[in-house]
Amino acid sequence: MAMEGDKEKRQNDQFDVPWKEIVESYFRDFLVFFLPDAHNDIDWERGYEFLDTELARITREAEIGDRRMDKLVKVWRRDGNENWVLIHIEIQGDRKANFAEGMFVYQYRAFDLYQKLVVGLAVLADESVQWRPEAFQYELWGTRLNYRFTAVKLMDFVEADLLDSTNPFAIVTLAYWHAKKTRQRMDERLEVKSRMIRNLYQSGFTRQQVIDLFRFIDWVLHLPKELDARLREEIFAFEESQKMPYMSSIERMGMEKGLQQGKAETLLLLLQERFGSVPESIQQKVGSASLEDLTAWITRIFKADSLQTVFR
Repeated sequence: MAMEGDKEKRQNDQFDVPWKEIVESYFRDFLVFFLPDAHNDIDWERGYEFLDTELARITREAEIGDRRMDKLVKVWRRDGNENWVLIHIEIQGDRKANFAEGMFVYQYRAFDLYQKLVVGLAVLADESVQWRPEAFQYELWGTRLNYRFTAVKLMDFVEADLLDSTNPFAIVTLAYWHAKKTRQRMDERLEVKSRMIRNLYQSGFTRQQVIDLFRFIDWVLHLPKELDARLREEIFAFEESQKMPYMSSIERMGMEKGLQQGKAETLLLLLQERFGSVPESIQQKVGSASLEDLTAWITRIFKADSLQTVFR
């Protein structure tokens, strides 16, 4: 039974990868959508900083399992009560037994490291109606602990509201939603993906937003090769009919190269985290691999016990 649960977890893991790029590129929109109270209290003129190195240190020391889509962000408040504070973000793609405990462990380790306030935000992208972690607590012999964090469930959003929203993360949420629902129904996924991309072109987003969101949709709503070729023919024809060529042929090829490069970088980071130093021969193999091979290797890494098993 445990093996079946592990298999489901690994299948869900592959969906976590594209979040990193979209959160970093549109962090302000991310907070507007998922944590508006924080967004309104932040001094955006002072900027913000992703503390990836520090988070990796906390992750290594915490020993609470495999957590890939965490972010630790340094921001400044408007009121000046604190010079700066931290936002710990976790995007969780599947149900996890000790998730709330993990949020607490990261919170107190970040607080201990910086002696600054730490705000927790969990984006729950699983499909379980009952699973809604938002606190870690215990009480014994007069000692009481109650750590609460903000938890947002993607499945709680209403599709009509997402379609009406002008926030890029409404599109992100909708894409992730459909990725879960159509996991075993590729023909339906093709229809959904085609409709989302056509709507995206007519949404009023900037050209760069269209390209970035296209990449997210394309990655999350992955299609088999033959259906993907069909989709691209439809989209290119749609662009021409609407006189809205967001991407020239060169840019389309560049997008494919960008996706390939992004997946290659992600795979190398995961390999290093899982197995340590990556031999140069493996780095070269990853660098010249196709999108299809990279996707297969990223999926395989979560159940592999060695580098050789990943590339078998």
